[in-house]
Amino acid sequence: MMRNLSYLILALLLSGCASVSLERDFDPSRDFAAYRTWSWMDDKLAYQPNDARLKSDITEARISQAVTEQLDQRGLRQAADGQGDLKVQSVLIVDERQDQITTQYGGGWGGYWGGYWGGPAFTETRRVDYKVATLQIDLYDAKDGKLVWRGSGEQIMRSQPPTPAERERAIRETVTQVLSQYPPR
Repeated sequence: MMRNLSYLILALLLSGCASVSLERDFDPSRDFAAYRTWSWMDDKLAYQPNDARLKSDITEARISQAVTEQLDQRGLRQAADGQGDLKVQSVLIVDERQDQITTQYGGGWGGYWGGYWGGPAFTETRRVDYKVATLQIDLYDAKDGKLVWRGSGEQIMRSQPPTPAERERAIRETVTQVLSQYPPR
């Protein structure tokens, strides 16, 4: 069961065909051109909820590598001494959500010549439970510790566990999409 839960948690990051809903926020008073280097926060990857079943060294390594590559492509260099202009942290959030789906059936049809046929109409409402995973990337100013930029990608998790190759690809794609919004324009 623990293994299945871990697979499900990664589904946001792992389903390449599902769409990712992107969001970002930033402090417009900051000069983002002045940020040239970065380093990790003490906790590279935080989990919400803080559940041991969610934590994975493999997932952390994949996210860390993808973030490093994307920041490098944006001209930010990882500080050798761990003292960059920015401090970076990723957060993997898993939420349980519900929706109600209502379907209407029947009601009959009218014919060309008039008249009416068909059965009675009825409505069925069902509750659907599902999980949503969010990968959030936070950038903090190293001098004052204030959050200066946040990007996130949210996706409904699929129920089938992905392969390691699918996980790797999905994490890279999600991180690329989230960081495509940095620097703010």
